[in-house]
Amino acid sequence: MKVAVTGLRGIPNVMGGVETHCEEMLPRVKGLDPDLNITVFARAPYVKKPRYKYRGISIVSLPSPVSVWREAITSTFNAIVAARRTKMDIIHIHAIGPALLTPLARLMGLKVVVTHHGEDYNRAKWGRFPRFILRMGERLGMLFANHVIAVSPSLAKKLQKSFPGSTNRISYIPNGTPELPRSRGDALARFSLKSNEYVLAVGRLVPEKGLHDLIKAHADIKDGRKLVIVGGADHNSEYSESLLKLANERVIFTGLQDRGTLRELYENAALFVMPSYHEGLPIAALEAGSCSTPMLLSDIQPNRDIGLPEKDYFPVGDTSALGQALNKPNYLYQVDAAEFRKKFDWDEIALSTSSIYHKLMD
Repeated sequence: MKVAVTGLRGIPNVMGGVETHCEEMLPRVKGLDPDLNITVFARAPYVKKPRYKYRGISIVSLPSPVSVWREAITSTFNAIVAARRTKMDIIHIHAIGPALLTPLARLMGLKVVVTHHGEDYNRAKWGRFPRFILRMGERLGMLFANHVIAVSPSLAKKLQKSFPGSTNRISYIPNGTPELPRSRGDALARFSLKSNEYVLAVGRLVPEKGLHDLIKAHADIKDGRKLVIVGGADHNSEYSESLLKLANERVIFTGLQDRGTLRELYENAALFVMPSYHEGLPIAALEAGSCSTPMLLSDIQPNRDIGLPEKDYFPVGDTSALGQALNKPNYLYQVDAAEFRKKFDWDEIALSTSSIYHKLMD
């Protein structure tokens, strides 16, 4: 069986939730079936080589513009053509923007799996036309894919209600908690940090991540903890530039960091905060949970799907409530890493995904 994967920028070590999802899952799927041929069709601007292997997965870069929204459609079109040319059996399309081309893939004789990572049309950065395209991508993916994976239970239920004719082709398979590698042990020194004396946020510098709310609420923190924000922007924007201008000795932007550094930052943080207005099933929160980092999340449904106690959530966009929560003792927000790993197990996720591939080929 030959499976093509598209809708992501590339792997490994490429910023993004979809990218992390594929980096964790695909090698595990390959491990379950060594004879399975998996090829990721990556976007050339985001990977360093035209062709290479990563843990048994083939990565092939294809031409792609660097554009806020056109690159996903263009790269997916190129991937579908390449999948047809190389006689792939299945193409696995990640995200609803790329899913716009699901009918084309079916017309070319490919079986299609679509993973719905979240309602991207709710992101603040999109204008009216991109929102229309994303909604159309969701609709065409739901109607024409051979199987659809939703990464959160609430999303799966919503899709089954909105597309009743597709109910039997929709499955809930979550994101997972990774085992992050050990770091060199120098991250705290590099960023002039002390263990348990900083609040940590991890995410792209885009409006829907709500980092502006966190920075505002952090200004009123009473115990002097610093705020560390890990991540970069997909593309330079007025918003990302406005955030970066807020950097000072108490608000530190580290840029994109490798996964070992992330682990060190999670394990030494006093508190992990995710103030997002929009998520799928947030991998950064799952990473933090796997490191036993105390957690405080906005109360949007995808964050609630993680299943933390009510005290671990605050009303999204309410900086006053967030500020009050930040000033409470960190121990109130403690989480159980073992419970996270059991509930969001990448090995089980890989097994469920592999089963879908095999069922489509039966």
